[in-house]
Amino acid sequence: MKRVLLFIIFCFSSTLLAQVKFEAEVSKNTLGLNERVRIEFSMNEDGDNFVPPNFEACGFRVVGGPSQSISQSWINGRSSFQKSYSYILQPLRKGSLVIKQAVIEINGQLYKTLPIRINVTSAVNLPNDPNEPPTVRADDNLYLVADISKTNPYVNEPITVVYKLYFSYNIGISNWRELNKPKYNDFWSQNIDIKQLVAEEGLFKGERYRYVVLKKAVLYPQKAGKLEIEPLTMDIDCQVPRGRPNFFGQVQVVDDSKRVSAGSKVIQVKPLPEAGKPDSFTGAVGKFNFRVTPSKTTLKFGESLDLDVRVSGTGNLKLFSLPKPETPSNLEVYDPEHTENVTTPLTGMTGIIADKYTIIPQAKGNFPIKPIKFTYFDLDTHSYKTLVSTEIMLNVLDGPGLSNVSPALTEHHERTVNKTFAFIKQKATLKPMETEDFLGSGWFYTLFITPFLAIPALVFLRRRKEASASDVVGNKIKKANALARKHLAEAKKHTANKELFYVALEKAMHNFLKAKLNMETSEMNKETITTLLLSKNAETFVVQEFIELTESCELARYAPTTTFLIEKDYEKAVQILSNLEKQIS
Repeated sequence: MKRVLLFIIFCFSSTLLAQVKFEAEVSKNTLGLNERVRIEFSMNEDGDNFVPPNFEACGFRVVGGPSQSISQSWINGRSSFQKSYSYILQPLRKGSLVIKQAVIEINGQLYKTLPIRINVTSAVNLPNDPNEPPTVRADDNLYLVADISKTNPYVNEPITVVYKLYFSYNIGISNWRELNKPKYNDFWSQNIDIKQLVAEEGLFKGERYRYVVLKKAVLYPQKAGKLEIEPLTMDIDCQVPRGRPNFFGQVQVVDDSKRVSAGSKVIQVKPLPEAGKPDSFTGAVGKFNFRVTPSKTTLKFGESLDLDVRVSGTGNLKLFSLPKPETPSNLEVYDPEHTENVTTPLTGMTGIIADKYTIIPQAKGNFPIKPIKFTYFDLDTHSYKTLVSTEIMLNVLDGPGLSNVSPALTEHHERTVNKTFAFIKQKATLKPMETEDFLGSGWFYTLFITPFLAIPALVFLRRRKEASASDVVGNKIKKANALARKHLAEAKKHTANKELFYVALEKAMHNFLKAKLNMETSEMNKETITTLLLSKNAETFVVQEFIELTESCELARYAPTTTFLIEKDYEKAVQILSNLEKQIS
């Protein structure tokens, strides 16, 4: 009996000794905001698929690790195994923070550590060893700065923002990550590509630093008032020296990191002056040249010519529309072909924009094209300047000529002839002297029979109305169709107001889908719309254009645009809806 009892105790002890352990330990449970803590996840059996906790969500940033270590030993015939994963963490905020569970798979089973609570206090003074050289920290040697070229520009005057990373001579930069990109609300913006980062020297806070330019952008404010540029925030990985040089004079370097932010910037934008603003001003700001050139001025009837209206120079070239020519009614003018050859360096947009009109004369003769005015706001003189083209005279050599008789004289002559013979009656309408009795007349029988004939028609109309009222789906489709046409017409009225235009355009496209696909707004998403339209035999590229235009409506409300682009979007919407109307079966 004793032997059996001893055997059971031995087996139980062996089971306890073979128990799997997976634990988490920290170097300290209380630390300051500027201190770091080491956490180690250890196990006594080899495991796979290790999943650490989300340290960022727990309020910590990983500044070191993970580092892995494995040890195995045999003592008195017994083997022991130890495997661990270690991290160095820095707290992101004060308070009572909890590091959540880690998970690992050992022998086909999942094991989890217990959560660990750490109390983070305010920053503390870190003692320095008097025998050690001063500690170099990234916090005191790394800065991100946003340089703004001008903080009080006019509306549509270009400004530049350059983000520079300053770092001292005794640290090195190894990597960086953008956490929050700067947002340029109420600005038209263009990022400048940086092909290669080059470290330069410069003064910062009265001391010499090295710096690299990380990002450049050109901004055009689109409205007056106080505008804010939201900050750029980055995590910077670097190497800093630690301890004294060794016997060979080599300095030990360790990894460090810092989260830096350029801070938000406030731009006070001045409105363009109202005094002296000409009616021909359409928003151009900068320094420009203006030219109107015909491809030819002498042509035959039926031939066409090109009229090139062109603006070149430096300024907000993409943000205003070109003036339109005024031509006689005998010249047929087609919609212009708009071209842009504009580059955007750090100094602002520069290049050429042009509208090319095709003109076809409809008669023989000489036809003047009146001078065209172009007005811009000159940033050098802070005043409006108007450029005027010369008058262009077109000479059409042959074709149907214009009458030499004055239209007013011809019209007067025709009226005189008509009045001269007005008293002569061309047709006689004779009436009998005696009138017919109403009783028994045609009108009598017509009025008598009409009510009886109207009864079947009224019954038919009533039944049709009841059937129409019971057709809920059909009524919804009719209503949505009417709303689509209404909002498309509403969008046409608001081409001068981009927000109202794109709201109406988006409603028109949604109501078109309700009418054609019998779907509600809550059901509308990119995948569903694409599937249903393709199932209705719509062409793939037309569906893609519909989706792209629908998605861009929301963004276009807040992005800067021009009347030309708005009219182009309207024409595109009409064309897309027309194509879908023909294709959907």
